[in-house]
Amino acid sequence: MPTSTDDIWQTAWDAAQPRLEVLRRSPTQSPAPRLLRVNQLDSEQLDNELLSVLKEPLKKCLDMVKSSWGVNHEPELTLLLQAGLYYLSVWSSGATYGAKLQNLKYQLSQRAWLQSSDKAPSGLPRRLLLSHAALTILFPYLHGRIRSHALSKAWPDAPSSDARRKFWNALSGLENLHGALSLASFVIFLWNGRYRTLADRLLGLRLEPIKRLVTRSVNYDFMNRQMVWHAFTEFLLFLLPLVNTKSLKRQLTHLTTSLQPTSISLPAFVRPLLGLPPVPTSPQMAKSTRQGPYYSLSSSECAICTEDAAPTASHIIAPDSSERTQDIQAAEKWMPEAAPTHPLNTPYVTSCGHVYCYVCVADRMLRAADDGDMWECLRCLTPVVRIHRADGDTPEFGEGPRTSRTVGSSSFDVDGSSLVDFDSDAISSGPLSDSD
Repeated sequence: MPTSTDDIWQTAWDAAQPRLEVLRRSPTQSPAPRLLRVNQLDSEQLDNELLSVLKEPLKKCLDMVKSSWGVNHEPELTLLLQAGLYYLSVWSSGATYGAKLQNLKYQLSQRAWLQSSDKAPSGLPRRLLLSHAALTILFPYLHGRIRSHALSKAWPDAPSSDARRKFWNALSGLENLHGALSLASFVIFLWNGRYRTLADRLLGLRLEPIKRLVTRSVNYDFMNRQMVWHAFTEFLLFLLPLVNTKSLKRQLTHLTTSLQPTSISLPAFVRPLLGLPPVPTSPQMAKSTRQGPYYSLSSSECAICTEDAAPTASHIIAPDSSERTQDIQAAEKWMPEAAPTHPLNTPYVTSCGHVYCYVCVADRMLRAADDGDMWECLRCLTPVVRIHRADGDTPEFGEGPRTSRTVGSSSFDVDGSSLVDFDSDAISSGPLSDSD
């Protein structure tokens, strides 16, 4: 029994030594780092994405040199890229680029390789890295080339006694065995988080964290932006098929035409000051004196039908007046002799006073309206703004109800599906109505 105070304190100190030793060691002993399987799988995905990013431009360059090189030499291109990336990453630093982004690095788990003195710049044995490169890069390339060659030579269809068929069966058996072993290795990896691939398991290479404590910062800005763009593109894919582009184009063309200075109603004394042409005061003054290639054609025939059936292209209107005159003279030579008879079907009178088949003139006016222009009459080269059905006032035609038709309706389609039933603004480039 301690008799003095010093003895009591010494006894207490000696009894507390084991506990103090435990407390001294506890701050230096950190728990084993947790191996996240998702990080290892993400590193493999990042490596594949990097390979595809580097391969695409090189493949396009080969296609520009020769169109078949990009496809025929794609395995060799992949082999070179994988070898270069392996040398710059695993051979030099012991981790792929994807593994570095996930704070992972290859570590040895077999003591047999630790005794090797021939080390790579990454600190791993050279023979180990060469074996790993052969299993992950060279063997898949050889397998792909052999398989594609066998399929191109129809080895699977050879007789069962043929050596090629036996080789193909052996290759298929090896593929099945490799698939089964890879599946078993992956299931074990999901269980304990070690050895991501079959090659890593055979060589004893596993991915471990480079730093034990790493702050995980999660930023959702990129994901939110990606989700917004994805939703926006999905909305456009749903909306665009519902938009009638032809109708929208016609409305825009009509709007731009109505905003032109020539279409604005101004006093007669103001138009010359602005450099605008005067407004014609009567239909006779507004009528053009020009002559088209079919001005001499009989009024009982359709000039558009005649143009479509013309055996030559000499009637095409030239932009120059001298060329137009030559076309007119050429048309006069052959038209009376070679032009077939094309009677008018459902005759309609244009704004310039000439008669055409309804289907022909409506089709021409709609085509011109789609292009943002006005169709010119083939007889007088006057822009046609409206048409109406021929009535008793039109020579050589009987009495009948007169109905005005104009261009520009959204319900009127060029394919002729609604050429009979359409509203009053179905054939006009502007909101023009019949003068009657």
